[in-house]
Amino acid sequence: MTSIAPETRAAVLAALAARRSVPSAGLIEPGPTGEERATLLTLAARVPDHGMLTPWRFILIEGEARAALGARLAQAYREANGHMPEEKREKFAAIMGRLFPAPLAVVVVSRPVEHASIPLIEQELSAGAVCLNLLNAAHALGYAGIWVTGWAATHGEAVRLLGVGDGERVAGILHIGTAKEPPAERPRPDVAALTTRWAPPDA
Repeated sequence: MTSIAPETRAAVLAALAARRSVPSAGLIEPGPTGEERATLLTLAARVPDHGMLTPWRFILIEGEARAALGARLAQAYREANGHMPEEKREKFAAIMGRLFPAPLAVVVVSRPVEHASIPLIEQELSAGAVCLNLLNAAHALGYAGIWVTGWAATHGEAVRLLGVGDGERVAGILHIGTAKEPPAERPRPDVAALTTRWAPPDA
């Protein structure tokens, strides 16, 4: 059994408690190096995976591909929303065009195995665990990130442009880079109010 050494346990817990999401527009260079990208993906893949099905995969968006994909998504948005007032349509198309400002974006694709004995929800939750592991790994390497979805992750033509195939879905688009400024804390759930203890009905 592998465990965290007592002398590092507090540091690990503090690091987990300190992670904050940073909007993609607030993520700048430098981004992860090639070696760091490999580390991020390796750690992201260390998740519960009942049946060892690997029901997820990665698509990396970086360099000049960011602007090229953004332009295609912007045009797809225009074509999909021809009914919308032009000013509003162009406003949101421009957002699509600037969708990848961070040095690196990782699309985590959920690809459940339909005929496996493992329930689909378990496979999809495994893909979600990959997204969170990726955020935590980026934080541990000194970077910041955010996990988003939205139109580009759900619209048919948009996901086709991303490279998502039949039977697949986008679990998340993870933007990763260096934070322009330290992110502010936000209100957190009242864990005690959300926690109960099970007891027999006749107890």
